[in-house]
Amino acid sequence: MQITDLLKRESVELFGSAASKQEALDKLIQLMVKQGNIADPEEYRKKVFARETEGSTGVGEGVAIPHAKTSAVTRPGLAFMRCADGVEFDSLDGQPAKLFFLIAAPDTKDNVHLDVLSRLSTLLMDPDFIDGIMAVDSVDGLYDLIGKAEKEKFPEEAGAGQPAEETAGDSEEAPKGYQVLAVTACPTGIAHTYMAAESLEQHAAKRGISIKVETNGQSGVKNALTAEDIAGAAGIIVAADKYVPMDRFKGKPVVIVKVADGINKADALLDEALSGKAPLYPGEADAAPAGGEVAEESQARKAYKHLMNGVSHMLPFVIGGGLLIALAFLFDMGAAGTSQFGSSTPLAAFFKNVGGLAFSFMMPMLAGFIAASIADRPGLLVGFVAGAMAANGGSGFFGALAGGFVGGYLILALKRCLSFLPDSLENLKPILLYPVLGLMAMGALMVLLINPVMGAVNHWVNGSLTAMSGGSKVLLGLVLGGMMSIDFGGPLNKAAYVFGTASLAGADGQAVSSPFMASVMIGGMVPPLAIAVACRLFPKKFTAQERSSSLTNFVMGLSFITEGAIPFAAEDPSRVIPACAIGAAVAGALSMVFGCTIPAPHGGIFVLGVVHNWPMYLLSLAAGTAVGAVLLGFLKKDR
Repeated sequence: MQITDLLKRESVELFGSAASKQEALDKLIQLMVKQGNIADPEEYRKKVFARETEGSTGVGEGVAIPHAKTSAVTRPGLAFMRCADGVEFDSLDGQPAKLFFLIAAPDTKDNVHLDVLSRLSTLLMDPDFIDGIMAVDSVDGLYDLIGKAEKEKFPEEAGAGQPAEETAGDSEEAPKGYQVLAVTACPTGIAHTYMAAESLEQHAAKRGISIKVETNGQSGVKNALTAEDIAGAAGIIVAADKYVPMDRFKGKPVVIVKVADGINKADALLDEALSGKAPLYPGEADAAPAGGEVAEESQARKAYKHLMNGVSHMLPFVIGGGLLIALAFLFDMGAAGTSQFGSSTPLAAFFKNVGGLAFSFMMPMLAGFIAASIADRPGLLVGFVAGAMAANGGSGFFGALAGGFVGGYLILALKRCLSFLPDSLENLKPILLYPVLGLMAMGALMVLLINPVMGAVNHWVNGSLTAMSGGSKVLLGLVLGGMMSIDFGGPLNKAAYVFGTASLAGADGQAVSSPFMASVMIGGMVPPLAIAVACRLFPKKFTAQERSSSLTNFVMGLSFITEGAIPFAAEDPSRVIPACAIGAAVAGALSMVFGCTIPAPHGGIFVLGVVHNWPMYLLSLAAGTAVGAVLLGFLKKDR
């Protein structure tokens, strides 16, 4: 499906204007409604704005691609607006957006919005294309420009109807192999995946380097690399922020970087891939090659990805189960202080039982998906069982963590040990040999080694944390609160949050009310609140767009959604991050000082009813917010 098939004339505004991001989105939605493809405009509007709360669709270079997939859309559509003066849009590069493409996609399985996003992202990586759109003075001119660009960028579509002899001639001239291969992947699998691919392809073309790029997008793998491609390549670039299959590159020179580097450092990556100095990828079962630093970093990055795979699958169970348990306590205040607290009424008992059941899957899910990340599907069983044995055997979170990694590498070892078996038994391995032998070995390791060792560690940690008092406890609260505000969802933030959620499970695996979770949650609430307060107290320090988002930041902060601070931190990191981190650290330390605890892993102000010593918890939150806001007013310059 081509862009020009979706873009209707009534949905084009070449001379638009908007004073704010909200106004720009509202005008784009109005343009889309003119197509007659929106059955419920208000529902569609909600979905568009909800998508922006997940992260700005301002992709940079003056371009924004807002989009929504909903049943309110009857057929796919595209609307366009050009605002020559620019609109503050919280774009990734901090620059105003001037070109807006709004996508409407029905809630079907074909993911048409992802296909359109892919095509748009590819076209918009060309500066000449952007300049052309900025200069065009008619709708006809816009259509001609887009149509011409699509034919150039996607020649396989244009060539479909050419005579056979012409196509054959082209195939004879096509290269038999590629000098460089690349894989691009971002966590959402949308714009940045394709922008990185396009950037690498553009820079390679300018330098006469043949390249093939595989995109791991939300709609699946496109332009997949073949074994023949890999065998003939001189170097491989993996620009990815999520897991991609790597063992296929065993023995090949591989450069592994962030997806953003694929966009911004394409020339340097091409140089490194062709230099002959890139480290050889060892494969999952091999020892790391000599070369020191790069190989070691690669292993650490892989371990982090395995851990995050387990954590990401664990968190829904912790959050969902924890919040239901919190509701059980909230609805049972009449029994507070008694042994029946949380279960003295049928409603409270329902929430506690269901929440407790969900919460009990915390350890199996963590271990299972760590193992699955390492060894693919055969690892899931042994990891899941290892997590369950850790929960029941007293080793808790640490036992599940160790069991997940050990289980994954155990399956890899089994794959290697059983590789001598004939091909006729290949189908028997995943359904019989790996499960049976893996379970036997994993069970023995858990009983004889992991549970005894990690159980001792778990009891020591729990005992040490329980015995903490005075300065040490305050210091830990200070550190946990500050970590939540250093990188706003990055490794430090995740480490603190995982520590907090792990503390919700006692030594016996049952849910408890944790002072450490209280420090973590309050530390995550402070940054958006401090920014919102600073916008009101020091309006000259912020742009009009930033001030207009202050109400949103109030809501996000009170809801324990730290990410509301990201646009401000990206715009002015040297001032915003220290101010927010200090405010969050103060709040976390005060929460510890006042002995506040919380049994819920999420919810912010909405679970205040189950916070122990909630008046002091509110005071701690207010104090941390005030410190952060005042520091922002002091550090930031007038705008």
